[in-house]
Amino acid sequence: MEKKRQALRKLLEAVEKEILKKPDRKTLDRLSLLVGFQDWDSFQEALHGDVSADENYNKKEKHF
Repeated sequence: MEKKRQALRKLLEAVEKEILKKPDRKTLDRLSLLVGFQDWDSFQEALHGDVSADENYNKKEKHF
């Protein structure tokens, strides 16, 4: 029983570490595309600034 308890603790620690890991910039850019923004910066500006989300559709360049 003690071995199972230790194994479960190690598994939970590994899962917690993965959950707390910040995704890289490429992943953030791709997630932003899914919600209608050109990149992570555009999403952050719309979320925290005065920029309208409609402005993202007017941009010529795309970041992949």
